[in-house]
Amino acid sequence: MKWTLEVVVVPVSDVDRAKEFYSDKVGFQVDHDTKIGEGRRIVQLTPPGSGCSIVIGEGVVPPMPPGSLKGLQLVVNDVTKAQAELAERGVEVSDVQVLGENPNPTPEPLDNVGFCYFSDPDGNAWAVQQISARP
Repeated sequence: MKWTLEVVVVPVSDVDRAKEFYSDKVGFQVDHDTKIGEGRRIVQLTPPGSGCSIVIGEGVVPPMPPGSLKGLQLVVNDVTKAQAELAERGVEVSDVQVLGENPNPTPEPLDNVGFCYFSDPDGNAWAVQQISARP
């Protein structure tokens, strides 16, 4: 049986602000923005090329304090380029950092060990890791 992770709920305090941040600054695709009724809304956004989306909303998502989600991770094939794109779009993003030694040496010195970090306006924390090829 195949199991796939398709959606992660991200708790936010302001749906419009979060939607703008994730779509305009981070570059996620807005899949849908649905108002179900007064005070009930779901916005689904997907990173380019990803099979997993995030959902933000009000009145229909599990109650979690805004900004309480930590450790979300995106994977890219070039962390230096990803970091530069985020910075150009106005995201406060860390410099690229090397964490440890590459367990699978490749021609790309940042593979598996190159990371940068950012948070959304509520403080939900993301890591971006470089993996250009999988063994």
